[in-house]
Amino acid sequence: MKISVLKEIKAAEKRVSMTPAGVDLLTKNGHKVLVEKAAGAGSGFPDEAYVQAGAEMVATPEELYERGEMVMHVKEIQPGEYKLLREGQIVFTYLHLAADLEQTVALQASKCVAIAYETVQTADGRLPLLQPMSEIAGRMSIQEGAHFLQMPQGGNGILLGGVPGVAPGKVVVIGGGVVGTNAAKIACGMGADVTILDMNIERLRYLDDVMPANCKTLVSSHYALLEEIKQADLVIGAVLIAGAKAPRLVTRQMIAQMKKGSVMVDVAIDQGGCFETSHPTTHQDPVFTIEGVTQYCVANMPGAVARTSTMALTNATLPYALAIANKGWQKALEDDKALAKGLNVLNGEIVYEPVKEALGIK
Repeated sequence: MKISVLKEIKAAEKRVSMTPAGVDLLTKNGHKVLVEKAAGAGSGFPDEAYVQAGAEMVATPEELYERGEMVMHVKEIQPGEYKLLREGQIVFTYLHLAADLEQTVALQASKCVAIAYETVQTADGRLPLLQPMSEIAGRMSIQEGAHFLQMPQGGNGILLGGVPGVAPGKVVVIGGGVVGTNAAKIACGMGADVTILDMNIERLRYLDDVMPANCKTLVSSHYALLEEIKQADLVIGAVLIAGAKAPRLVTRQMIAQMKKGSVMVDVAIDQGGCFETSHPTTHQDPVFTIEGVTQYCVANMPGAVARTSTMALTNATLPYALAIANKGWQKALEDDKALAKGLNVLNGEIVYEPVKEALGIK
């Protein structure tokens, strides 16, 4: 199979969908890998490394789309690329269609085979291709939140870990999944006073056992959430419903009751965000202020640590990409029910129900 690895064109996105090590494995399995020139430069992988691994370097995305039977990205297909898609072509990347009608319509019109990283799901509910980026985004959310709590950034001047004789900052994490757990780990390691809210009591029992003493767990409800965020210095939105639009759990009215200069980080922004006031921001312009509260809603947080993210992503996606290349997409999906759940659009039809529901399409 001819596999095209494209350079990311989304603002400030430095990741790439395949490392040279990944290219080496695919070529050793008899596949042709085409890599756009400078695609790996932002992650510290020069063109020479891809050539040594067996890739052919290609100058333009137009040629990559024309020649590639499967095209691989990190982020969703951008508007300038819609016209390059063709019928039967496999698109394997993060798509986040539940919050993106324009891209969904474009994928339908092209009649491509769109397989989304974020909806590949194992029988136990794990999202193996979303997990590494969720781990990174969760950890980054505390770093970014701590930065914007500083007064030069408009924050209330709280040091999350405090110092002897001064209380630490209060961090509220909404959601006890992969993002929330990793955010809580970093916040606890910094010495903050951390509370994780989740509706799954079994998950809370587990977290109560494994997290340090400065992390508390609380069953989530509207009342509990409001009481917690009123006291919070930093709120992390870490709620995910696989493939579907994120629920808007924190309203503007609730935000108005928060402390001025506090910070909110919406890690669910790729799926529409879990704060009512959220809208996507970029690394160049990451925050805005609502009711005196700073909101950080960067839609590609892991792109800021591109080298770590690229290696983690390739580790997760490569076995699936290899299966598709070796078997063809139909056989690969038949053999792997987890990968089958990644299929979002086929022959012009949306075949993933949560996307249909989120977009109101029957």
